[in-house]
Amino acid sequence: MPFPPLPRTPSGPRRRSLLASAAGAALLVGCSPGADPHGDTGGGPSATERARARAARDSFGLVERYDAVIAVHPALAERLRPLRAEVAAHAQAFTDGTPTPTPSRSPKESGSASPTAAPTVPAVEKDALADLAAAERSLADRRAKALLDVPGEPARLLASVAAAGAAHAYLLTEGGK
Repeated sequence: MPFPPLPRTPSGPRRRSLLASAAGAALLVGCSPGADPHGDTGGGPSATERARARAARDSFGLVERYDAVIAVHPALAERLRPLRAEVAAHAQAFTDGTPTPTPSRSPKESGSASPTAAPTVPAVEKDALADLAAAERSLADRRAKALLDVPGEPARLLASVAAAGAAHAYLLTEGGK
């Protein structure tokens, strides 16, 4: 008795599986643990330490932006507090138990003797949310580019926080619709 023909199913992996595998492999190759890729063995901070410090400063600056928007638009507080809490957690993850950097730029970094002013917040709530979303998106993009300069675990942390920033940008723009 002959067996009925099998339904026509493509053999081998699907296109999506191949793309996901290729992307995952690229991330693993680019994020393999090891020595500092830039050979920074001098007395100064390594590229990894500099990237972590910058990421922490950027996160603390973003926390300041959230605080400023919440202060100007208290009606948005309930919506923004969970996102702000995540950004604060990101900042702490980048400091990794080291002393917390100041959220503002130091006078040496900003080129002036006075500390930077608080972020400007638009008077319209929708514009304030758009500004926060743009800040999240911009920071996520910078962090994605910084992945090329750091190895292993710091790169994975940057990638994770960049993805969270992109999600925050989406929630700030599309989430309220």
